[in-house]
Amino acid sequence: MASGRTVLTRVFAAAALLAAALVPAASASPFDPTGALRLVHPAHAQLNTNQSSNWFGYNAGALERGGQLFNSVTSDWTVPAASQHTPNQSESSATWIGIGGGCIDAGCTLQDATLIQTGTEQDVDSSGHPSYSAWWELVPAPAITIANMTVSAGDRIHASVSQAAPGTWTIALNDVTRRETFSTTVPYPSTQSTAEWIEETPLTIGSGGAGQASLPNLTTSVFDNATVNGASAHLATGEQVQLVDSSGNVIGAPSTPDAQASGFADCAWATRCAIPATTRRSSTTAPPHRPRKSTHRRHRKKHARKRARARTR
Repeated sequence: MASGRTVLTRVFAAAALLAAALVPAASASPFDPTGALRLVHPAHAQLNTNQSSNWFGYNAGALERGGQLFNSVTSDWTVPAASQHTPNQSESSATWIGIGGGCIDAGCTLQDATLIQTGTEQDVDSSGHPSYSAWWELVPAPAITIANMTVSAGDRIHASVSQAAPGTWTIALNDVTRRETFSTTVPYPSTQSTAEWIEETPLTIGSGGAGQASLPNLTTSVFDNATVNGASAHLATGEQVQLVDSSGNVIGAPSTPDAQASGFADCAWATRCAIPATTRRSSTTAPPHRPRKSTHRRHRKKHARKRARARTR
């Protein structure tokens, strides 16, 4: 990360010794884009939606899903374009999937204190210049920037977090557009109690103290092909999380799930978000090449002429 950028971190009850043991300090990013859910309002009876000061998206919980634990989570998304919402203000966001850190039950009376995650980062500096990157993180350790990946707005991303063995996890991120990949396998004591697909504003710590990062303008983030434990995520409206500001106004909202219940749209600076029309093709591989129609027509005419000549001989 470039020097002079705002340092982001999280406040967690987990032991600092775990952070030191899991990630070498020299590889830690000075920018920490993510954090566990900070609940503002539990699920409203009329809306059946939790509200948060830092997350908006979907959060599946073990108790809410009948005791199911999560050993893998995947999804695809397109990196949203970031622009300045408020003049002369630095603004930050992160798009990610993860296991842990969220609400275990529908009413969010219980939360998971562990969190393993990976995603992309979309920031705007005070002059309005956007920047993008990729990262992964094991809470409470700081986020690690994926230095060998070059991320831009509009890139198609495929991400996965999966249990390789008890207590060991594989984190993978694939920029399908640029054909750049990252994978690492690490030890981590996850409780496996929640799974998430999230757009987030992080907690910032600077010379003036700690504070919530401001949300930039973002093009709509569409999560699709979402899975848990190797099957469709079966997203439900009761798993929605809305982002609210300090006055309780909704400023980030997910749509209802798509027809396959494996995708949704996330809209920044909005109180509602339209449902994606359809789930896209899996992004683990680039789309196949198809010749243009005009090429097909030329081939057909060429073969027809050959057959006509053969009949006249």
